[in-house]
Amino acid sequence: MEKDKQHRNIYISNIPVEEAMSLYKEALAVPPKTEWVPAGEALFRTTTEAVFAKNSSPHYHAAAMDGIALMAAKTYGATEKTPKHLVLGTDFEYINTGNPIPHDRDAVIMIEDVSELEDGWVEIIAPAYPWQHIRPVGEDIVQGEMILPSYHTIRPMDIGALLNGGIDKVHVFSKTKVGILPTGTEIVQSVNELSCGKIIDSNSKVFEGLVIEEGGLPQIYAPVKDDQKALRAAIMKGVEENDMLIINAGSSAGSKDFTVDLIRELGEVVVHGVALKPGKPTILGMIKGKPVIGIPGYPVSAYFSFQTFARPILTWYLGKKERTEEARAILSQRVVSSLKHEELIRVTLGEVGQKLIATPLSRGAGATMSLVRADGVLTVPRMSEGIESGQEVEIKLIKSIEEIQRRLVLIGSHDLILDVIADRMPLASGHVGSLGGIMSMKRGECHISPIHLLDEDTGEYNVSYVKKYFPLGSMALIKGVKRLQGLMVQKGNPKDIKGFSDLRREDISYVNRQRGAGTRHLLDYELKKQQIDPHTITGYNREMTTHMTVAVTISSGGADAGLGIYSAAQAMGLDFVPVGYEAYDFLVPVQYLEDDRVQSFIDILKSEAFKNQLVLIGGYELENPGTIVKVGD
Repeated sequence: MEKDKQHRNIYISNIPVEEAMSLYKEALAVPPKTEWVPAGEALFRTTTEAVFAKNSSPHYHAAAMDGIALMAAKTYGATEKTPKHLVLGTDFEYINTGNPIPHDRDAVIMIEDVSELEDGWVEIIAPAYPWQHIRPVGEDIVQGEMILPSYHTIRPMDIGALLNGGIDKVHVFSKTKVGILPTGTEIVQSVNELSCGKIIDSNSKVFEGLVIEEGGLPQIYAPVKDDQKALRAAIMKGVEENDMLIINAGSSAGSKDFTVDLIRELGEVVVHGVALKPGKPTILGMIKGKPVIGIPGYPVSAYFSFQTFARPILTWYLGKKERTEEARAILSQRVVSSLKHEELIRVTLGEVGQKLIATPLSRGAGATMSLVRADGVLTVPRMSEGIESGQEVEIKLIKSIEEIQRRLVLIGSHDLILDVIADRMPLASGHVGSLGGIMSMKRGECHISPIHLLDEDTGEYNVSYVKKYFPLGSMALIKGVKRLQGLMVQKGNPKDIKGFSDLRREDISYVNRQRGAGTRHLLDYELKKQQIDPHTITGYNREMTTHMTVAVTISSGGADAGLGIYSAAQAMGLDFVPVGYEAYDFLVPVQYLEDDRVQSFIDILKSEAFKNQLVLIGGYELENPGTIVKVGD
């Protein structure tokens, strides 16, 4: 008894959990391991860096319906009273969903809307329009856009997006090997070995399941008896064979609790004893720079100790984030649904003004990226026609509520720099054009609206629009970048496009930005200044929502020209006819200027890393980015 008393470890501290974890992470010397893996084998692995698409998806113009492919112009004037008759081969070809669109066809009519006649003739009673029922190149994924950010755990839908984006391998955190070492003479691993005084090793299987759940590779060792020499050998073996070692039991102050002394002998004890009940005797140690965690033996204590300390270290090594739950949110847009079905709507989420805002994403069956971007799923029940804007709804979260609350919400004009910023901070962006962003700001749906709106009377950017839509003194502009706008044209400029006047030529097809976009305003301003009638431009009414979708349309041969930013042209290998630099700024309510998320955003704009990356991209000028200008003061 006296010998046991002398060897009893009676000193256990009581360090707060957060402090203990902070000390432990500082002490760990070995950084997480990384490796390249095939994209198709990357499920539940975590990216170490942002992944950008190498290919567009679809990578060719594809039929969106079964039917006939033809030139839309051939159908003009078709009505029930004056049907059009078309002949196979000359006027149309049959086509199936997903088939490439022939180069001399620009529309598809659904087979249900076609009446087949004799000898290869068909009849239609309604006209088609250009690009009807065609999935253009890049409709889902545009070459050069970010598919996944850094530290993103790859889900099944993400693998589809990676493969569709031409990614063959991804750089991920290696699977952490976790040794699980049960200790105690009384421990057995089979129920057949149970007898009086013996205890089943249930904790090891619980730890194994938790490690697998996080994506680690567990290895359970045979129980080690209460023998210091045997335990020392087992600990050294576990450290050599794994990236992390969990020692279960022997962490307290009993006469046979050798764990803390052996960790101290073989390495370092950072913390022994934490302010956690149950779980107080936890040991946070390291041997050869690897984490070695002593966890108490009682099952409840063991579980809470693992979840509080081992799991965060494991997820840190794996580059993983927290799991998800459910939350109530305000729907920002009306959702219309069929009475016949229960419908699942992908949504993005952001916390603005102490309330969660849910914004529906694309509902197309081929929109893989809507799953990648989704933060949650809204279920519209059967026999419901939909849900009105402003209504509170229940969202099943795909991403954690903590992640969503940390995120800055931007809605407005699109630019490639948003991807650059999104890889440096939690950020959600919606691309609705500058005016759409202003309207979203008025409804309280975002923190920041990226805008670039030209005042046709003064030639000034943004300020007059802010004064028009908001009370003076309530809003500020965070200065962003000067970006070069111009006409993006095909490589080599085969049609010798030199300026806006060339857009009137019959051999030129144009692709435009959506109404309300700042780039659309700039185009209309230039057309007005040069007295060019928009209706003389073929394709003026064909709209895309981002610079990259305009660029990929031109690159794929879907158009000859489109107004956009230099960086988008560069990303797609296009030639560029400069028009001039414009101010791309960020509208923010004055009340949000002190928000930590907004401050982080400003810090990134001012950082050298941001400036250096824009130099590499090209097409931007920087004049005090991050400077705050209060409008109306």
